[in-house]
Amino acid sequence: MNTVLAAGTQLDFSLTQKLTVIVLAALTALISHMALAVFNDGTRPFMLEFIQGRATRAATAAVAFGLSAGFIFGLGAPMALSSGVLNPWLLFLPTDILGILAFRKWLAVLLGGAWGALVVFGLNGANDVAHKLPVDFLTAMQQMSTPILFLFTLFPVIAVAKQFGRVRGGITAVVELAFVILTMKLWPSVFAGSLAMAAGVLMLIGFAVRKDLVQRAADRAAEAEAAAGEHPSDGSGGGAGAPAPAGGGGVATAAAPAEDVDLEDPMASLFSASATRLRRYLPLFMLLGAGVCLIAQMHIFGGGEATSFLIAKGHISEAAQVDFYRVFGFIPLIATTALASGTYGIAGLTLVYPIGYLMPNPVLAAVAGAVVLALEILGLSSIGKVLGKLPSVRDSSEHLRSAITDTLQLAILFGSLLAANVMGGGLGILVVGGLYLINEAMGRPVVRMAAAPAAVIVGGILLNVLYWLDLFTPVKG
Repeated sequence: MNTVLAAGTQLDFSLTQKLTVIVLAALTALISHMALAVFNDGTRPFMLEFIQGRATRAATAAVAFGLSAGFIFGLGAPMALSSGVLNPWLLFLPTDILGILAFRKWLAVLLGGAWGALVVFGLNGANDVAHKLPVDFLTAMQQMSTPILFLFTLFPVIAVAKQFGRVRGGITAVVELAFVILTMKLWPSVFAGSLAMAAGVLMLIGFAVRKDLVQRAADRAAEAEAAAGEHPSDGSGGGAGAPAPAGGGGVATAAAPAEDVDLEDPMASLFSASATRLRRYLPLFMLLGAGVCLIAQMHIFGGGEATSFLIAKGHISEAAQVDFYRVFGFIPLIATTALASGTYGIAGLTLVYPIGYLMPNPVLAAVAGAVVLALEILGLSSIGKVLGKLPSVRDSSEHLRSAITDTLQLAILFGSLLAANVMGGGLGILVVGGLYLINEAMGRPVVRMAAAPAAVIVGGILLNVLYWLDLFTPVKG
């Protein structure tokens, strides 16, 4: 399957699509203003301080901006310009910031809608200008698609190896490689990593569930053994097993005070209060789910880096698979931070992405999105309880997120260097690689995931300046 896009990828949307994006951006800003949901997982834990009045809007917005700016300008915008598909970093991270910063609901709606309008009307103009430059760095950035798609396939292997060791990681790698080769041989029009990722994720979940079941059986056996030890059948009427006398000067240890039994777990109380708070705004969450699912159904939006390029190539079912697998890595994080902070995720548990891609029409997509987010909100407490009983599965999600980050960081860096080579050969690699290394040496003012794409854009602009100064001749090809 050819994963490199054709030159001149456009961000030219229909009027209906533009209006949908604008309304959704306004809605997400309003929901962020009300501290009901934010997209950035790093911002969510800080929202409890804001909800309880211990942090100001300005301070919380500053936190959100600090955590999000690198992703917006270094990842969201470059990915949208190079793929022609919108993404959550470009749409929802800015509305997090604008919504929290706005001091009135109407202002949040206005600022969110304005950002949506800027995205749908402004990006295509920037896209057209960039493609007319002597050094077309946006077309060069499409080189990122192949490493992103294929290296991303390995994230289940990395997760298995980190959690369950080298042997099981190696077995998972062999299985995935076999599926990739088989898919390329038998179904060349299908993305080769789709079946491999499915096999890898299923193996990871299988290993985790088995470990939890084995541990639970061992715990039950230990409890039964301990209970048998507490009731020896020696028939003696006295000694250590005899009950303490009611009177006298001894220390009473027979029972805990009644008030100790009634003490409430503060975390359980907080989780319950958060779930109740979110349920009060169920209609608003249903509207949010409908909107996110709708833009996914329009195929102008991708929930991840690999997904954006798959949608751009028209591989919709494979895009749905990829985002479905990602869900397993984010359910525990989103659910637990939502219960702890009282603030949910803008896309919920992100199930609305793959469901939206596969919906046959916008009406069904809106209905499905509303139902899915409603079920998530209503079941949030139950999800938290289930996760508490499956520690290995919960750990697997953390390893999945870590593996996704590791694979994408390498893929984006490698793809950015390919783009640099297309732009300017050795000089392009020197500039882009040098900017990336300087960012590392300076303590990463731009987050690592976004540093390489940002370096491609800066490097592309610099190469154009050198061309106009007659100091550089663009690479042909």
